[in-house]
Amino acid sequence: MDSAVDEAMDEAVDDAGAARLRPVDLAREHGLSTQAVRNYESDGILPPSGRTPSGYRVYRPRHADALRAFLALVPAHGHATATAIMRAVNGGDVGAALALIDEGHVQLREDRETLVAVDRAVRDLADRSPAPAVPDGLLVGSLARSLGVGPATLRKWERAGLVVPHRDPRTGYRVYTATDVRDARLVHQLRRGGYLLAQIAPVISRIRDAGDPDALAATLLGWRQRLTARGRAMLVAAAALAQYLPEDAATAPGRWPPTRVPPP
Repeated sequence: MDSAVDEAMDEAVDDAGAARLRPVDLAREHGLSTQAVRNYESDGILPPSGRTPSGYRVYRPRHADALRAFLALVPAHGHATATAIMRAVNGGDVGAALALIDEGHVQLREDRETLVAVDRAVRDLADRSPAPAVPDGLLVGSLARSLGVGPATLRKWERAGLVVPHRDPRTGYRVYTATDVRDARLVHQLRRGGYLLAQIAPVISRIRDAGDPDALAATLLGWRQRLTARGRAMLVAAAALAQYLPEDAATAPGRWPPTRVPPP
């Protein structure tokens, strides 16, 4: 009998005309399992469901909106942040949810600025005449003279983690390899462009990961495309979340007490 009641809810509406939805109704739209939907409710991503007298979950259109919002937020902000956003909304703290979204936009802007800095540094180095080959074992004075900076500047870059030479075990002198010299030239170029050391750090990290500027140049297009995709995903997520947010932002769906569904 209970199963028959549950099946009958597929197209049931309550006295107010609101559709009653089962876990499977929410799951089908997104190719999810019904267990996933139940897990999302347990995790606070969906507001609490209603229950039939026999204990079956009953969802409403707003639960479907919540699921759409969460699934749109994931590619835009990541699973953990998307979960935190939905929990904040369902807990009645819309302001906290919007602050998390703001942080995502700030991070995207910083990533774009890093991309611009990397692109500019790589282009500037490529446009300059090729630097002479540098043997491993260059000392701080020689490198400083080649760059037109003082040794103290190189030591400052070292403290910032930008150019970190190894030490000769016998003398304790700083010894710069060809890779260290490459990094020093990039730092010097970016500093001349007005970038702060904190802004240069992720640039150098990217170049180290790629192996050399030429290899990095080949990855810039993919990097730019990923940032564009994330920006578009944020727009889609914002629209989906706006659809779910209550008209009165001070009243969150999660504060509505779940109600028992009257027998059909």
